[in-house]
Amino acid sequence: MINIVLPIDFSDSTDKLLEGAIKFAKTCGGKIFLIHVAPTDIGFAIGDMGFQYFPEVEQNEVKQELVELNNLEQRIIAQDVDCEHLMKQGVAGDIILEYAAEKNADYIVMGSHGRSNMYDVFVGSLTKELTRRSEIPVLVIPMHN
Repeated sequence: MINIVLPIDFSDSTDKLLEGAIKFAKTCGGKIFLIHVAPTDIGFAIGDMGFQYFPEVEQNEVKQELVELNNLEQRIIAQDVDCEHLMKQGVAGDIILEYAAEKNADYIVMGSHGRSNMYDVFVGSLTKELTRRSEIPVLVIPMHN
């Protein structure tokens, strides 16, 4: 069986990425390992009093994202593709690569929005980072029209 790590960020392109990963998994007899890496600063806000932490905001956000992740897993399983999921907080690139190693992944499937290099300079590109750092193949699915 081919192990496929599929990082999900719940963006507008998640459905398209999911479709591509399911098609790939069906073609190669793969299992999808969904992962969502949440930022570590979910419950923090800045205001007149400086930085403040609101644990209830973080708890609610994490609960909602876990529900969404479970729903995506069920959609994949409904397409006759084996799947499991994980959610962690931290630095996305590091966690995704650690998870891929842990699951003996054969591929990491990522989306590419086709943004300019200037966008990457200011915002960064997780897909670009993983294609540079990963020791396993990264399959990039274009997300633009």
